[in-house]
Amino acid sequence: MKRKNNLDKYLLLSWRKVWIIVVGGFVSILLHNLWYALFGFEEFVFFIIVIFLIPIYLITSLVYTLIKKLKKRKK
Repeated sequence: MKRKNNLDKYLLLSWRKVWIIVVGGFVSILLHNLWYALFGFEEFVFFIIVIFLIPIYLITSLVYTLIKKLKKRKK
């Protein structure tokens, strides 16, 4: 029995993870705008999540998934 890599759990893309990324992005945008509307000053945490963290995670996961699939195909 082959032991699964721990990175597979976090970096392999599935439809469920794609939906979590999309919904997380929309929620972060809404919370950023809601914070500004309620309190009148910019809040940067949700902005950083949408602009930097979600795209970095998505690109990393996509590359990891493609490499994993190509390695599997060569075997």
